[in-house]
Amino acid sequence: MTNEFKRLVSLDALRGFTIAAMIVVNYPGSEDSVYFTLRHTVWNGLSFTDQVAPYFLFFVGASIAFAYSKRLSEGVPRKAMYKKIFFRALKIYAVGMFLNLMPEFDFHNIRWTGTLQRIAVVFFISAILYLNTNWKQQAWIAGILLVSYWLALTCIPTPGIGKVMLEPGVNIVAWIDTQFLPGKMWRGNWDPESILTTVTSVVSCITGMLAGRLMLSDKSPNEKVNYLMTAGVFSPIVGYFWGLVFPVNENLWTSSFVLVTSGFAALLFGAFYFIVDIKGKTWGTRPGIIFGANAITIYFLADVWALLFYEAKFGEVTLNNRFVQGLSNAGADPKLASLLYALFFVGINFIPAWLLYRKKIFIKL
Repeated sequence: MTNEFKRLVSLDALRGFTIAAMIVVNYPGSEDSVYFTLRHTVWNGLSFTDQVAPYFLFFVGASIAFAYSKRLSEGVPRKAMYKKIFFRALKIYAVGMFLNLMPEFDFHNIRWTGTLQRIAVVFFISAILYLNTNWKQQAWIAGILLVSYWLALTCIPTPGIGKVMLEPGVNIVAWIDTQFLPGKMWRGNWDPESILTTVTSVVSCITGMLAGRLMLSDKSPNEKVNYLMTAGVFSPIVGYFWGLVFPVNENLWTSSFVLVTSGFAALLFGAFYFIVDIKGKTWGTRPGIIFGANAITIYFLADVWALLFYEAKFGEVTLNNRFVQGLSNAGADPKLASLLYALFFVGINFIPAWLLYRKKIFIKL
């Protein structure tokens, strides 16, 4: 492992662009007018939206490799790192719970899971794993978890039904949630951020850690690109064929889903690394870097802004509806109007991101 821990502009930018993509898909102008690929697939399949969360976990994994390899090289005691990892995960989880409760703060109908909660748990497990294993052990752990998860979901009959099921709400993942997950679930009797899918979500992060290890290795920049691109080609191919017997499914975070999305994330990382860090063509990366500098904070602020833009009414109409109706009345396709509003909302959230970055304020949740 090299002693050079220079930040990769490509990684910083990709982390920020992924947060921007989360805002685009989470906040359309109208839920009734959304392009197909900007929706989550109903069950099996893969849309653009389905890929945003695993990409973010992949880039979290790569960032873990850079951050903790540097601290290990500096001789920071592991006990101190464990403490910081725990409290960082706790803070991210707490922010996620705050967003779940907002704005009614109804503690009787609380949901304990969510996007930030998943990021918190996956970060905690992955960072601890990184500090105590080498890359080969991480690769083996990832492989064992993917195969074990596949066998569990395809060999264990759903209790009460008596046969293996992979349908919404009647699979072993949903059954475990009904038995052990407290509080309200997103879909009534099942939740996309479930207990069991955390296992394969960790693998998404591990693949990012492996990519980060590669970036920190003594291999030449061209070799690093070649390895990333090779993984980016073969991983989705394996995932595709695995998907014939274990469908690509974000809600179940299936093993095939992990391989396909991690492979695509590796391709994206490799392409950005080649263009930005090797060729030095950094034009256009600044917005991503600005978003990425306070990624979780901006995600939180987007939810807060949404109260004004989606809930507050101005003349009996919310701002998002007024925007979409105005464009639609001018002749724009409703789906295009909805997308333009989502991009506008990203721009609104860019303002605090830019102000924080300009003042060199980096809120480390």
